[in-house]
Amino acid sequence: MIGIPASSKLVVSSSPHIRSVESVQSIMFDVMIALFPAALMAVLLFGYRALLTMVIAVVTAMLVEALWLRKKDIISDGSAAVTGLLLAMTLPPASSWWLIVIGSASAIIIGKQVFGGIGYNIFNPALVGRAILVMSWGERMAGAIWPVPQPFDFGADVSTITTATVLVDQSQALAVGLPQMFIGNIAGSLGETSSLALLLGGIWLLYKGHIDFRIPAGFIGTVFILGLVFGGGFYENHLLTGFFHIVSGGVMLGAIFMATDMVTTPVTPKGRLIFGIGCGLITILIRLWGVLPEGVTFGILLMNAVTPIIDNFTVPQQFGGVKKNA
Repeated sequence: MIGIPASSKLVVSSSPHIRSVESVQSIMFDVMIALFPAALMAVLLFGYRALLTMVIAVVTAMLVEALWLRKKDIISDGSAAVTGLLLAMTLPPASSWWLIVIGSASAIIIGKQVFGGIGYNIFNPALVGRAILVMSWGERMAGAIWPVPQPFDFGADVSTITTATVLVDQSQALAVGLPQMFIGNIAGSLGETSSLALLLGGIWLLYKGHIDFRIPAGFIGTVFILGLVFGGGFYENHLLTGFFHIVSGGVMLGAIFMATDMVTTPVTPKGRLIFGIGCGLITILIRLWGVLPEGVTFGILLMNAVTPIIDNFTVPQQFGGVKKNA
C-alpha cells in the first residue's frame, strides 16, 4: 500500500497468535536467578569443586552450541547456559572434568540440537546428558562416590571423603534427620541436597509465571503418597518416610526445574497434572523396585516421550463447530 510505512502494515501469520513482552532470554535469566540459591548452597557445602563443576558445564554448553550453530555469540538466548547449569546440578561435586564436558556436550547436541534446537526438542536436554553419563559411566554416577559436605570451607578437597547417598544407605538418613536433609547438609549431587534452596527458586518461577504448579504438585504429591504407603516406614512412622522420599534424591530438583520445562511437557492443565503424577509414579517404582537408587531422570524422560499422547487425550472439547452434511 502506497504511503503506509512498513512498520504499520498488518502482518498475518498462522495461529497461534501470542503477544507477550517476555523473550527466551528473559525467561532463561529468570531460571538462572531461580537456580542461584541452589548453586550458592552447593558452593557453601562443597567449596571450589562445586563452582568448578558448574563453570565447566556452563561454558562447555555455550561453546558447543555456538560451534554447532556457527555463531560467534556464545551467550545467545541463554538456553545453553541454563542447560549446562541444570546438568551440573545433577552431577557429583567432585566430578572429573572430562565427564562434565561429555555430559554437557551430549545435552546440547543429542538432547537439543539434533531435534532442531530450542522449542523442538522432545526430551529435557540436561537429563539426556545425565542419562548418557549414567548409562556409560555408572560407577562415576552412583555408589559411594558422593563427597561429604564440608560447609563454609571453600578450599576443601571434597573428593577425599566420600559416601553413599541416603537413598542407598538409609542409616545415614536416620543419623542425619529430616531437618538437616531439608537444609541440604547431606551427600548428594550439587542440586539435590538442599530442598530449601530449590523451593526458593520454585517460588520465584511461580511468581514469574514460568511454571505451572500442577506439575511439581503432582510429582511431589505422588512421591509422598507412594513413599508413605510403600516406602517401608524405616522412620518411626510412615508419614516421615513419605517426607524422606521428597527431600532425598533429586525429586525437588526434578519436579521444580526439570519436569516443568515449557518445551517437553503437556500444554493442557489436565495434561500437566497427569504428567507430574506419571513422573512421580515412575520415580518411586525405580527407587523401590529398580536396580538404580534414583528414578527421577528416567521418570521425566519417559514422560517426555508420551507428552504428545497426553496432549492428544486432554485437548478441551471444541464448541461452536460446524457439522458436515451427511
